[in-house]
Amino acid sequence: MTDDDRIKLEASWKQALREEFEKPYMGELREFLRQEHAAGKEIYPPGPLIFNALNSTPLDNVKVVILGQDPYHGPNQAHGLCFSVQPGVPAPPSLVNIYKELKRDLNIDIPNHGYLQSWADQGVLMLNTTLTVERANAASHAGKGWQHFTDKIIETVSAHQPHLVFLLWGAHAQSKKKLIDATKHKILTSVHPSPLSAYKGFLGCGHFGMANKFLEQNGLTPIEWRLPEQV
Repeated sequence: MTDDDRIKLEASWKQALREEFEKPYMGELREFLRQEHAAGKEIYPPGPLIFNALNSTPLDNVKVVILGQDPYHGPNQAHGLCFSVQPGVPAPPSLVNIYKELKRDLNIDIPNHGYLQSWADQGVLMLNTTLTVERANAASHAGKGWQHFTDKIIETVSAHQPHLVFLLWGAHAQSKKKLIDATKHKILTSVHPSPLSAYKGFLGCGHFGMANKFLEQNGLTPIEWRLPEQV
């Protein structure tokens, strides 16, 4: 996203989002990130991983959309997929609760890592609505322009695909419901899986099994939510 980072964007997304990159807000966002780097601030995720959600899950492959808010702001955590952390990093509390619900819902054993790349590779678009953050400064890049870009992504995938499942956990994710065509997609909502709210309805929501049932009903291969063992 900065002049120094030669970001490569997967072809189908590049085509779909081409006009967004020409809009004034994107120029302002580029300049903001350039200045942050120039000031010596550490930005997560690393430049080549900012668009990892799009690069991992081409537009035609999307089956499920999980919306997060902004990237983890600790060292070596964020890698461009919401809720996921890089290999070797312990699963953060919200992800631990996601694993608890997977165990309850589908009897999937809780893994010993927090790397969700295999979900993205199967068609789960794991999108944060803000794509960058300053180290140790949560939500520091919210309101800087990313929201326009990620709103466009949500609208694009809703229009492009015939039968998607959207998992909207928490008020922020649910605020994006207006961008989704509810006449053709399955929208599942609950409180956020964070420790502050998970026991008020996330644990017990059954979203993973419901998502797979909807995919199968529409002739699509279900998601294998069981993660590979960490290598």
